[in-house]
Formats: sequence, structure tokens, C-alpha cells
Amino acid sequence: MKTALVTGATSGIGKAVALHLAKEGIRLVINGRRTERLTELKSEIESAHPSKVYVLPFDVRVCGEVERALNSLPEAWKEIDILVNNAGLAAGLDPLHQGVIEDWERMIDTNIKGLLYVTRIVSPGMVARKAGHIVNIGSIAGREVYPHGSVYCATKHAVDALSRGMRMDFLPYGIRVTQICPGAVETEFSLVRFKDDRRRADKVYEGYTSLVADDIARAVCYAVMQPPHVDIQDVLVMPAAQAGAGMFYKNG
Repeated sequence: MKTALVTGATSGIGKAVALHLAKEGIRLVINGRRTERLTELKSEIESAHPSKVYVLPFDVRVCGEVERALNSLPEAWKEIDILVNNAGLAAGLDPLHQGVIEDWERMIDTNIKGLLYVTRIVSPGMVARKAGHIVNIGSIAGREVYPHGSVYCATKHAVDALSRGMRMDFLPYGIRVTQICPGAVETEFSLVRFKDDRRRADKVYEGYTSLVADDIARAVCYAVMQPPHVDIQDVLVMPAAQAGAGMFYKNG
């Protein structure tokens, strides 16, 4: 049975990915900062599926914490076959000259450094075994740039570059690298971006049918369930009502 590590599994895409992988019979190491939510997800999965779940709370932004947590895994859980680098966020929507530096640091530390820290600890085992699959959750913001979102877009452009670079570095070791890039997905994303301002967050999804977390989880499962000689390298998943990072057709 394969083992997958999913970061940011407490809600949204990460939680949906964990649930879908469990349906495929994959064991799960689930990560996030909210231990109570991880414990609830473990119970939900194990009550519905034969897959076992290991709860591993840590903050991907803190390198020492990442290293300690992953190195603390019991021997039976140390071999990670699938890594889903999902943890990520947007914070604020300000023009650059009014940007909040704490928001910038939060996005850079989570979206770029966190992905790197986790991959750096997990990937040597894959290299040694000459097998593994890394899935990075990117964004349409990693292909385009929109007003007031330059720093978030920069972090997701970095995920795109890292995904392509990883694919080259890991090519001799049989490690597949997939990037899944969602468009607008209705999760906690906008609520986090607007710092719990529900009115602003809800407005983002008005007038059209957005994606939901399950849509992205199905794309992740499709990629990881391919035979070993197939690498689904890059997938862009958009709502039918979205043609670009800031281009939507909204009713009314």
C-alpha cells in the first residue's frame, strides 16, 4: 500500500485530496497547523475507508519544525510515495506601494519556502528508492498576473518554476512531478485573503459557478493513479465561466 503526505489538509483542497486518496486505498500522513481538524479528518477517513491515517501537525514555514516532525515519523510511515505540496495561501489584495510586509512574508514563507522545506526532507527517500510522485498545487496566478496580486502571483510563478526544475533534477530517479493549477475555487482561500471578511470573500464567487475542492482533488487523483511510465506534468483546471486570472463571465 502506498503512503501519501498531504500538507495543508485541514480544509479545502488539501482535505478533499486526502479524502479522495483514501478512496483509492492510499495510506495518509496528513499535515496542517490545526490539530483538532486533522484529528477529525483522521476519524472521518478511517470510519469510511480501510486506509490508515497518521496525524502530523507542523507549520511548513518553520524549517526546523518541518525537519523534526518528518524525522519523527515511525519507521512504518517513513517511506512517502506521494507528496502533495498543497499548503498555500493569499494574504491581502493591495497595490504594491500599499502592501503589508507581514502579508508578503506569510505568502513567501508558506507558498515557496514551505514547499521547499517539505520537499527537501521527503525527496531523498524517493531518490534512494528511485520511485515517487510529487504533486505541487500551483495556480492560474502562476501563469498570469493581476492587479494588486503581484506578490501572491510571484509566489505561484515560483511554484511553476520549481515544478519544472524538480522534474529535471528528479528525472534520473524515476520521480514524477505534477503541477495542478486551479482557477477560482470556493474554499477558505478568499476568507483567508480578506482576513475573515465574509462579505468580501463571498463576493469573489458571486454570479458564476466556481470550482470546488473536489474538482481539484479529482485531478490530483487522476495524476497519481497513472501507471509509472505516465507523468501528468501540468494541469490547468478552470471554471467554465473563467477565461483568465481576472476574466469571468458573470450572470447579471
